Amino acid sequence: MTERPAPTDPRPDYQPPAGHRRVRLTAAWDGAPFAGWQSQPGVPSVQDTLHAAFTSLGTAAFRPVAAGRTDAGVHAEAMPAHVDVPATFRVPTAKLARALNAHLPPTVAVLHAEDAPAGFHARFSCTERQYVYRLLAHPQRHPLWHGRALHVPHPLDADAMNAAAAALTGTHDFAAFATQEDRQTVRELRVLRVQPGPLIWEIHVHGESFLRHMVRGLVGTLLLAGQGRLSPAQAEDILHSRQRSQAGANVPAPGLSFTGARYERFEASTT
Repeated sequence: MTERPAPTDPRPDYQPPAGHRRVRLTAAWDGAPFAGWQSQPGVPSVQDTLHAAFTSLGTAAFRPVAAGRTDAGVHAEAMPAHVDVPATFRVPTAKLARALNAHLPPTVAVLHAEDAPAGFHARFSCTERQYVYRLLAHPQRHPLWHGRALHVPHPLDADAMNAAAAALTGTHDFAAFATQEDRQTVRELRVLRVQPGPLIWEIHVHGESFLRHMVRGLVGTLLLAGQGRLSPAQAEDILHSRQRSQAGANVPAPGLSFTGARYERFEASTT
């Protein structure tokens, strides 16, 4: 009897270019001064800023690749990234974070650096991206949360918000929550949860990938539920409508932070 060949692993195996090695980073940044992660002509980006720090170390590194492409004004608390550097790059990986931070502005920092495992790709190997949107739920503004949380001076109903969130969680067509999106719009929303606090409320959003402005549109819709202007059934109707005009407005970017990612093939999580 002829033995069947062992099944092959269908997941792509990403390798750096010949003569290079891949370094994995965890980065954090204040999104206020940047037009987002992605390099854009004439405006500051996190990608260009980090690439310039590698150049300052005397290496012709490739452009960094991140797990997610954050929009202008969005913060990152723990963004995985990778950079392909020449095999001759002399800065020890154990000292790379400190070396890069010496050439980065106060608004960006590398928290950790390590040699990337074989086949790792910061973007394409990522199996879950995690965001938190923060609300300053208080009648008065708070200067220490300026640019970090959306000030909501009126009362919110957390139970109503979580009921609407439950109606939106799962695998659906999220066209109603996307802005100028030309990709296919079906996504799996794994976590959408409102966590109230005495001052700061957090809205946790997890999924493998998101549409343009999808997270901010979801939060804007949950705010309508928290204000008594939207029922869970109406939230589901918005989802099925696929019409962006039916959902809540996009909340401002500064309340949003990328907080972590998962790489199931390589480890349980990165935070």
